[in-house]
Amino acid sequence: MVVVSHNRLELLRKCLESLERSEGRERLQLIVVDNGSRDGSAQIDGDFPAVQFVRLPKDFGLTKALNLGWRAADAEYVFFLHEDTEVAPEAATRLADLLDARPDAAAVCPLLVDAEGRPALQLGTLPPDGTWRPAELRGTEPAEVEYPRGAALMVRVFLIKAMRQIDERYGQFGSDADIAAQVQRAAKKILLAPDVRVTHHGGTRTAHERADQLLGQAAFAGKYFGFGAGLKARLGSIFGPLAGFRFGELRHTLSGQKIDGTQQ
Repeated sequence: MVVVSHNRLELLRKCLESLERSEGRERLQLIVVDNGSRDGSAQIDGDFPAVQFVRLPKDFGLTKALNLGWRAADAEYVFFLHEDTEVAPEAATRLADLLDARPDAAAVCPLLVDAEGRPALQLGTLPPDGTWRPAELRGTEPAEVEYPRGAALMVRVFLIKAMRQIDERYGQFGSDADIAAQVQRAAKKILLAPDVRVTHHGGTRTAHERADQLLGQAAFAGKYFGFGAGLKARLGSIFGPLAGFRFGELRHTLSGQKIDGTQQ
């Protein structure tokens, strides 16, 4: 299990407390990649002695942190989690069992729910457009989905190794869309297990994070649909914030500054 965290101490603590209650915890490797937090997150390792912490000097973005996390893991499957999730005790083992039983699947995800237990915003479409919808529940059987958000996603490590790494042209946003596209390319499936629940708290995004998402969408378009599509999306990342007078976003999209450790 790989948890990426940045300046969300209390949510990280709740996430780790839930993971420590996982079934078969003694067999699970738990890694936290801390993206240069300055809120005291670096001091909680004493409260979780069975957790491996990888501490980065600054915010290198989600994608680089995920790559550091899965490389540090020694497992056939890696369960990627954001720090704003709380995981049911049976979640990790049940998702792994589903991958064991379904060789046609390269990744599985739980149902994301909000604090009241209602389906949370989770599913998008490819190419990504930044919008999400809740999963529609139709029984308890696993269902194939195109693109689930990466807040809670278990992936076969061989898929990532076949990719060599999660593409680091993405900063904070876009890595989950790229994984979904690579699963499609491999003629495999992503399954959603509706009877496995993970609470996702979510939160607001900064102007730089919103800009990073637009830049990630442009990077995806260029990678999968060619230079022209990438250029169109890149121009959209500039003129959209300009037309909406979102000048904080515009400053980052105009410069192409994603969240990858090079930002000031």
